[in-house]
Amino acid sequence: MTTPKNGRQPSKPLIVQSDLTLLLAVNEPLYEEARNALLGFADLVKAPEHVHTYRISPLSVWNARAAGIEATEILASIESYSRYPVPETVRQAVTDFAHRYGRIEIHRDRADGTTDHPPPAQLLLETDDRRLADLLESDVTFDDLLRRTSECRFSVEAKNRGHLKLALIRAGYPARDVAGYTSGSPLQVSLRRRSQRDGAPFELRDYQRQAVDAFHASGGPQGGSGVVVLPCGAGKTIVAIGAMAAVGGETLILTTSTTALRQWRDEILDKTRLDSEQIGEYSGAEKTVRPVTLSTYQMLTHRRRRDEAFQHLDLLDHQRWGLIIYDEVHLLPAPIFQATAGIQSRRRLGLTATLVREDNREADVFALIGPKKVDVPWKELERQGWVAEANCIEIRVPLSDELADAYSLAPRRRRFRIASENPRKATLVHRILERHPNEPALIMGLYLDQVEKLAAELGLPLLTGKTPVAERQRLYDAFRRGRLRGLVVSKVANFAVDLPDAALAVQVSGSFGSRQEEAQRLGRLLRPKAGANQAHFYTLVSSDTLEQEFALNRQRFLCEQGYAYEIFDATTF
Repeated sequence: MTTPKNGRQPSKPLIVQSDLTLLLAVNEPLYEEARNALLGFADLVKAPEHVHTYRISPLSVWNARAAGIEATEILASIESYSRYPVPETVRQAVTDFAHRYGRIEIHRDRADGTTDHPPPAQLLLETDDRRLADLLESDVTFDDLLRRTSECRFSVEAKNRGHLKLALIRAGYPARDVAGYTSGSPLQVSLRRRSQRDGAPFELRDYQRQAVDAFHASGGPQGGSGVVVLPCGAGKTIVAIGAMAAVGGETLILTTSTTALRQWRDEILDKTRLDSEQIGEYSGAEKTVRPVTLSTYQMLTHRRRRDEAFQHLDLLDHQRWGLIIYDEVHLLPAPIFQATAGIQSRRRLGLTATLVREDNREADVFALIGPKKVDVPWKELERQGWVAEANCIEIRVPLSDELADAYSLAPRRRRFRIASENPRKATLVHRILERHPNEPALIMGLYLDQVEKLAAELGLPLLTGKTPVAERQRLYDAFRRGRLRGLVVSKVANFAVDLPDAALAVQVSGSFGSRQEEAQRLGRLLRPKAGANQAHFYTLVSSDTLEQEFALNRQRFLCEQGYAYEIFDATTF
């Protein structure tokens, strides 16, 4: 904790409560320092103007433990910022959560002596406590997964490795998996020193290299599975390319759309010495499997009827992949979770801007993809100049009297749409564009009728899920080259779209306050800008409606990332 030059200790900003909630005062001098510490082991619950609420959970502590943070360090950090004595219940809970991590270890026979060949058909599970071993043996959940061979040891079939880890974390005992990985078919991936696209010098930034090192861990038994959390625009794709070079094996990359798939291919060709013949696309357009193969979640989970098997899911185990990369891992569909449980001997890298899942399956990501390896705060990268400084503004727009009457009589779900499509928002969009005349703009909305009308009124191209891939590429290219003032986009542009010159976004409607969506939409603006390196992110919300309630979710996410969030009334903006 820093000490000011006058020698006086600033007021401590944290109040620790016995129910594991932590109240952090925003206006205290040590707020930011304390916030950065809390993000290592606690989750933000809500973030109104003056006091933010965090909560310590088993998963938040397990992620901290996986990152090498001990319980004593967590407690010391809490104590250093706490205004009052830390309740004993909090001390006990943190100690207990931390103690549960790693008490169970999955490994291969010590006599095997290697961790980088296919694990044998039988693995070992060991625990440090006979009573815990008794508990596992008596729990019917583990009947088909474990066979006890001694007081604290069990035999595990390698094919059940992932299913066992999932069952263990749900039982509250996350396993330390050091059984190692298969090398897969070798593939040398050499990084270029200059971009093929524009000739600019290229090398991994320090934080990108640290992320690669944290994931790979010098090839050790714990290196090779985990999640890297970086803001959009910070170069998660570059981290993945660095991981490919470190692993040196054939790679399967799964992403969110065909557009994203092709942008991945272009980036790999630009930054590595791989050629186009080494890169395959497994999509609706073609199904080519090559040393580096790119596919989409939609492709792998496609089936003609709900009662049919997934036709393409076996691509995950199609050949000897040395590495599988899950882009936007927070969107991983349930069938791919299941398939991933069966391929735990493959190295797995998850990439995301936020580990928040709207289905609350963050623990499944921890168990099956791996723990969080790196989580660099957006504001930290902003200070270093690697991402643009974002100004986040919410404008509350009243409904007309007629629409307010319709809103009050409508069912709840219909109310949200009425509020989202408030026609008065169009006037604000015009006003915002006039205020920022030289900034490339994205107008983002959820409902097709709304974005179609806005595009016509503004005289801007419209991009939706129906836009052909070739037309999307043409529009993206024109936008990047400055030939378009802006684009009106549906949620198709939320994920993995390379729009590096966007400096202004106006969000006219969104998915029920989704924090995932907020991360992606804000991320469209964060690539560094020439000059002032600033971006502006506006959200238009109908006042005194459900939409305003859901906007609190988005506000919480932005505050978690350290952004100031200003709120204006449309009549005074």
